[in-house]
Amino acid sequence: MVSARRSSGKYKIGHYAGRGEYAYNRFTMSFAQVPNIITIARLVMVPLLILLLKQQDYQAALILFVVAGLSDGLDGFIARRWHLESHLGGVLDPLADKLLMLSAYVSLALLGHIPFWLLLVVISRDFLIVAGYLIVTSQSGAVKMEASYFSKFNTAAQIALVAIVLAEQAAVLRVPLLSELMIYTVLVTTLVSGAHYYWSWIVKKRIEPLNPSDDN
Repeated sequence: MVSARRSSGKYKIGHYAGRGEYAYNRFTMSFAQVPNIITIARLVMVPLLILLLKQQDYQAALILFVVAGLSDGLDGFIARRWHLESHLGGVLDPLADKLLMLSAYVSLALLGHIPFWLLLVVISRDFLIVAGYLIVTSQSGAVKMEASYFSKFNTAAQIALVAIVLAEQAAVLRVPLLSELMIYTVLVTTLVSGAHYYWSWIVKKRIEPLNPSDDN
């Protein structure tokens, strides 16, 4: 009888331990998807931003744009802090960022808040980078594509310009010539970063093959 009770007790302990391990694994798997969920939420914000700008609700558009920017920093922090980087996240994150910025620039250009020629410069630079990447990969196979310091500064300038224009239209910010200064800052950094990519990839051929293990 005592032996049977001991066996029953061990079974219950093992049963609860198994359930605890299962719950922990489920939680770990769910938490691993948090960065991707945040990124997908940022993708959902793209049509919302377009709609708000179409309605010229600049205050709501500014809030949404700020939230999107914070979510970009948050998903990156979570992925790096807990080592949750994934191939899916590596694809979705830059896609969400690019769609958000492209939507903002197209909408603001159509509304007349930024010059149309600046929109053409920004789009042309992105198109040339994609074309250059395809040329390099066709010759050298898959390669790593990491943003340069010029590109990061350009991205920061593009984001700042959208935020400033939205803040001005929402009557939150009034600094004379600030948006004009940022327009030409974006122009210069766009041209410099595009030229730097061309020089690094096409002229100097500073490329690093993609390790097959990085695809996992």
